[in-house]
Amino acid sequence: MPRVLLIEDDRAVREAVRFALRRQGHEVVAVATGEEGLSELRSFRPDVVVLDLMLPGMGGLEVCRRIRADSQVPLIMATARGDDVDVVVGLEAGADDYVIKPVQARVLEARIRAVLRRVGGAAAGEGIPRFETYGGLTIDRSGLTVTCAGRPVALAPSELRLLLTLSASPGQVFSRQQLLEAVWEHSYHGDARLVDACVKRLRTKMGEPPGQPRYVQTVRGFGYRFMVK
Repeated sequence: MPRVLLIEDDRAVREAVRFALRRQGHEVVAVATGEEGLSELRSFRPDVVVLDLMLPGMGGLEVCRRIRADSQVPLIMATARGDDVDVVVGLEAGADDYVIKPVQARVLEARIRAVLRRVGGAAAGEGIPRFETYGGLTIDRSGLTVTCAGRPVALAPSELRLLLTLSASPGQVFSRQQLLEAVWEHSYHGDARLVDACVKRLRTKMGEPPGQPRYVQTVRGFGYRFMVK
């Protein structure tokens, strides 16, 4: 039974979402503040976090950053505006995905199922060796671990799935739409910002210098490819 931590300050929304997710077979802990959410994160140990960006006290972005400081638990943020800078900022802070408020239960359930599949089905590419080494980067597809220059790189589910997808076909150029469908299971082209934000986080975690990516390269006007310079 997947465990979901819901952090939402609106009581009516919180209760409605909790009820809907429980009907789908999830175990749900729902809290109203970021402080409560961080406390429950340690004791409840959820499989996924659903986080409202508009929280009283400690805001949702700060909660997201604190979660990502020591945890790679899948994180879906809820935002009242789909075309606002808040979405991009939230994604760059570490969210794996997002939903627009008012939250539709079927959409949230689909996003939860998708984000939970990302690591479970992350090892992509038949016939690809378990361990791959590209310069200082080593990818263990079976163990789902990544090291760079000998240090472990902690990746969130979307970051790991993106890296595995790209590195399964070195040199191949993937459009944002292709990556969106392969990694996030989305079909709406407007969500391409998910890809760009995830690439930015992945490059940062792998220690790639700004403007000089060694592994995940931009193909201007089209998308991304995995190469070693």
